[in-house]
Order: sequence, then C-alpha cells, then structure tokens
Amino acid sequence: MNEVLLRSLTPSVLGILVRRGADFAAAEDAVQEALVEAVRVWPDDPPRDPKGWLVTVAWRRFLDATRADTARRRREDRLDEEPAPGPAPATDDTLQLYFLCAHPSLTPSSAVALTLRAVGGLTTRQIAQAYLVPEATMAQRISRAKRTVSGVRFDQPGDVATVLRVLYLVFNEGYSGDVDLAAEAIRLTRQLAAAIDHPEVAGLLALMLLHHARRAARTAPDGSLVPLAEQDRGRWDTKAIAEGVTILQLALNRDELGEFQAQAAIAALHADAPAAEETDWVQIVEWYDELVGLTDSPVVRLNRAVAVGEADGPRAGLAALAALDDSLPRYTAVVAYLHERDGDLRTAARLYAEAAHKAPNLAERDHLTRQAARLNTRGSL
Repeated sequence: MNEVLLRSLTPSVLGILVRRGADFAAAEDAVQEALVEAVRVWPDDPPRDPKGWLVTVAWRRFLDATRADTARRRREDRLDEEPAPGPAPATDDTLQLYFLCAHPSLTPSSAVALTLRAVGGLTTRQIAQAYLVPEATMAQRISRAKRTVSGVRFDQPGDVATVLRVLYLVFNEGYSGDVDLAAEAIRLTRQLAAAIDHPEVAGLLALMLLHHARRAARTAPDGSLVPLAEQDRGRWDTKAIAEGVTILQLALNRDELGEFQAQAAIAALHADAPAAEETDWVQIVEWYDELVGLTDSPVVRLNRAVAVGEADGPRAGLAALAALDDSLPRYTAVVAYLHERDGDLRTAARLYAEAAHKAPNLAERDHLTRQAARLNTRGSL
C-alpha cells in the first residue's frame, strides 16, 4: 500500500467532491471513508486510476450518507445522479484546501488538526497519537473545525501568512506516535510550494529542511538533548542542507524578504560552519536585526541576545536582554548561559536550576538540570 500516494491524492479528491456540491464536512468524512476502503482493497486489487477510484468511492459514500439523513432529502434530489465513469478531473484544489483549513475563525490547534486530516490525509487516530491526546478528543476538535468552515465559500482567496504559520506549528511538533510531524510538515510545504510561487513559502521550506538536517545529531543515545555547539556535524544531512540553501538563495534573489527567509538565513549560517567556533556570529546578528525589524518579536530579541553574546561577548548579550520581560520562555536559561560564558559559575548554576523548573518539556528540563549540576560540581572542586 502506497500511503504517500493516498495522502497526495487526498486534497484533489476532497476538492472534487466540494465542487460537485458536497459541503466540506460531509465531503471530508466521505473521503476518509474512501481512504480506509483503499487501504483494505488496493493491496489485492490495485486500481488503474487511483484518483478516479477514490473519487467514485468517496462520492458514493457521500450519497449514502445524504440518503440516510432525512433532513437532506431535498439536497439528495439535486445530487443523486452519479457522474459518468471516467478519468478524474485534473484540477488540483490543494491550495484552496490549505486556505480553508487555515481559516482565521479557527484556533491554531484546530487549524493544524484540520490541515493534517484534510490536506495531509492522516486519520484521526494518527493525529491524536501525534498530539498525545485521546482519539475522541481529537475527533471532537476536527468535527468542530469542519462545522466552522463548512459555510465558507471555496473560491475565496486566502491568507498565505496564516497557512504558513499553521505549517510551521505542525513542523515544530516534531515526532510522537507513529506520525513524524516534522517530515509531514515538509511534505505539505513542498505541496504548497508546487502550488504557489511565493518567496515566503520557499523560505519556510528552506527553514524546515535546514533545521531537519540536524535532527539526527540533536539527541544522544540516551535521549538527552545535545546543544548545537556540541553536535556531531558529521551526522547532519548534507543533502537536505544543500537543498535548503539552494531554495533559500532563489527566494532571497527576489528581494522580498520575509521572516521565514530571515530565519532560514540564520539556520544556513549555522549549517555552513564546519565547527561551532567558526560560526559567523556577526552576520547572524545582522540577520536577527532584519528579523526584529520584520516581527518585533520578544522571542526573536531573546535569540538575538544570544547571538550578540557570541559576537560581542557575554556582557553585551546580557545588556541586550535588559529591555526584555524575564517571564519570556527560556529567558532564564539564556541568562544562565551568558553568565556562564562570563565566568560567573555560581550565578549560572543557580539560574540553570531555576530554568529547569520552568522548562516546557522533560528533555529540556533534564538538560538544564544537568547543566546546573555540572557547574555546581566544578564550583566545589
């Protein structure tokens, strides 16, 4: 069974049903049923036209559901005539589905779940496992999201920036369960890049590839985090890095800078350094200045302070933190790191321990706890 093929066909099959008159929620349910049937039937009886097969089965499932609902009998009269058999239309509705799933009326979590289901072709169970929530909870979330967008016109232009943020959220979820969401986000972003010529779409794809290229080196065999400066760069995926850099260069050549392109440029500079001590921190600070101008994000300013600390010394980095709110996520960890760089090990150890209590996940908490223990041990020698 070619699961990648099924996922790639999902958006266009769903789009065909919607254009035939099915509302989004009912069409999406019918497509999911067709995908389940394909998993059951195709291994023994593969179709000559996979897309046409899915359209036919999904349309029949939709009609069956419509007939079973007495409240929709009037609509059934209009839809009951099944189209003649033949090749499925070549129209690709992937782009419209992206915009629909990233509708501004949806919460970010609902938009992500609906995108993974409608565009990604994942089952509710797979999405629930990836987000570590009960399947019933995820089913309710997806159902509410589908009801929200069912009345939205399918041909209205959407906001590319919103779609990109949804994809970025998917990517940052990483891996859990049996679905690799980072890889899935890259696959979906490739689809979007093929459907729309936009420098920020290219920038996001480059950013994902450059970050994903370091994945194998991010954790030790025991599962503990390995900081960027300590990673074995021989384990980085040079093919993904080369592709990301090429995509980024083409996007930057258009002179329409956006935040994802700027982030990708920073990631490319890290990837370009043969060793941590050879990192071009001065240029990284310059790109962070661009990013601050684009976003004015406190998190970006926090990351910029780390770069300043590397480029101009830890005290310059601490000075760059002065205007920031100390309740920012990872603020305390950054301050601890800069104090360690400045030689104040006692303060750094205390701050690492404090940061560990605020850590958003177990892996980061364990890493910060080890940092505190390491400095406390050094201080007692």
